[in-house]
Amino acid sequence: MLPTPHIETTNKEEIAKTVLMPGDPLRAKFIADTFLEDVKQFNSVRNVLGYTGTYKGKRISVMASGMGMPSIGIYSYELFKFYDVENIIRIGSCGGYTPDVKLYDVILAKDVWSESSFAKVQGGYESDIIEGTEALNQRLKKYADELGIPMHVERIHSSDVFYRENYEEYKEIYAKHGCVAVEMEAFALFHNAKVLEKNAACLLTVSDNLATHEATTSEERQNAFTNMMKIALEMAE
Repeated sequence: MLPTPHIETTNKEEIAKTVLMPGDPLRAKFIADTFLEDVKQFNSVRNVLGYTGTYKGKRISVMASGMGMPSIGIYSYELFKFYDVENIIRIGSCGGYTPDVKLYDVILAKDVWSESSFAKVQGGYESDIIEGTEALNQRLKKYADELGIPMHVERIHSSDVFYRENYEEYKEIYAKHGCVAVEMEAFALFHNAKVLEKNAACLLTVSDNLATHEATTSEERQNAFTNMMKIALEMAE
């Protein structure tokens, strides 16, 4: 089944076994332009840009996921199922739920809590917590240590909703479930990896903080989150 409805290349070999997946297509382009050599673009459908190149002489791909679980659910499933991708590392932004995670801090998601029905509808998964792949997490922790980049390893919240009417709900989620930050994709990514017997991890950079009301600009979110990128790029093989 190549190409898929959302990925245009007909050649599996154009996509590396490890894919870094930011939400923003422009962040994918930034990574390709800034860090990769011998770059070839393999996708432009819906402007969801995908590139393959080399980092320190080793091969890796980067492709956008779009925003939200339905979007990353489509792209990660197609990459895993039809393009023989083995590892997907989400690299995205998140909102902090506690002052302990500050702007630009890097968080590695050890697991994800969500009230989303994505996993139940997709594959009958009943739990509201899904773990990332431990082997990938161990490698990412090792690379962070080698690069001297501090990194939190914590539970995060994956939400279907960006604009909540009850803004203060984050306090209860933090207290009850131990989630230190919120994003919108990792729960679906981790579920797809579990269903398809693949590997997934999630690295996040704190872009704003609900507890302290600090925030970054859209340009900073696109271009300045380089620490998590450098950690994830070490996954090139």
